[in-house]
Amino acid sequence: MIKKLRIKFVMINMSIVTIMLFIIFGLIFHFTRANIEAESIRMMQNIASRPFQLEIPNELGRNVRLPYFAVQLGMRGELIATGGGYYDLSDENFLNDLINAAFTSPKTFGVIEEYNLRYYRVDTPLNRCLVFVDISSERATLDNLMKSSFLIGGISFLMFLGISILLSKWAVKPVDLAWKEQRQFVADASHELKTPLTVIMTNAELAQSPEYDDENKQRFINSILTMSRQMRGLIEQMLQLARADNSDSKEKLYILDFSKLVYDALLPFEPVFFERGLKLSVQIDKNIKVAGEEDQLYQLMNVLLDNAQKYSKTAGATWVTLRKQGKRRCLLVVANEGETISPEEAKIIFKRFYRGDQVRSRTGSFGLGLSIAESIVKRHRGKIWAEGREGINYFYVELPCS
Repeated sequence: MIKKLRIKFVMINMSIVTIMLFIIFGLIFHFTRANIEAESIRMMQNIASRPFQLEIPNELGRNVRLPYFAVQLGMRGELIATGGGYYDLSDENFLNDLINAAFTSPKTFGVIEEYNLRYYRVDTPLNRCLVFVDISSERATLDNLMKSSFLIGGISFLMFLGISILLSKWAVKPVDLAWKEQRQFVADASHELKTPLTVIMTNAELAQSPEYDDENKQRFINSILTMSRQMRGLIEQMLQLARADNSDSKEKLYILDFSKLVYDALLPFEPVFFERGLKLSVQIDKNIKVAGEEDQLYQLMNVLLDNAQKYSKTAGATWVTLRKQGKRRCLLVVANEGETISPEEAKIIFKRFYRGDQVRSRTGSFGLGLSIAESIVKRHRGKIWAEGREGINYFYVELPCS
């Protein structure tokens, strides 16, 4: 799929580039041709306005830029004079062919293709004047321009093709990453669901067997209920993660007293920490307000506090602090004593289904809590990260204040 997407990206880019190159070089050719033709016609008009000085072209200054000659005819069409100095005008058949071609056409301006000449016809009450200009150099210029355009266009096409191929890698990289994460998520979720399903099916088969008494059958049923609750917990966390990831959510963000929210979220956890013999220290600055969704921020606190109590060492301490970070941001820190998180692990600890060691697996964690927390923080335009130092693990959440 990614390869097809890259090919499609390159094809669209090159189609646009090709169209643009044709338009650009087409306009250059068109305006160059029109400009050359306009200059030639102006020169011919200037020559026709001074027919008696045709034999001295240098007097016409810069307006004479092409080889030319002029022919004057009487009222009956007889040849009166010729001049110009650029052609041998002794061949009367040649001159008659040109005169006939010029007067046959209804246009004042025209081109005689056979001789590669442009003509300009001026009629006066006393005589007629024809000015002829050689356009070989004009056509050579346009031919060279066309060849140069094709050469430059071809080189530009190849350059843009190389750039498009490189850009396609960069453009589809987020899609490729999301695709890999999605496949990994499906694989991990299937693995997490496979074990409880196997246990449920095995216990259900044993419960139906007549070889076991009622006490054993009750034990099998209890095992089924335990595994079912575990599956439900996993599915609920997956749904929470999906809701948190929904960036198109239309839920409005309201101004909340974040200080009060953090304090309220701590209350249900105080008995949990007390029963496990853990110390809980709290330092919360008052009147810190953020724009957010209340339920999601509660979920964020639940994840961080649950993570702290699960992975604290025996009789360890947990610290929760909330303070202003500059004028426009606030910093929430949840730290606990436990096995120190390495810098490498801190970079990947927010990945879905990540569990760094067997201790984390034995807690019943599915490795989705911190992923949910990260999605919530991103939705609130904040950032979250983890650090481990000297037997204490710190989880930082920075959010914009309102």
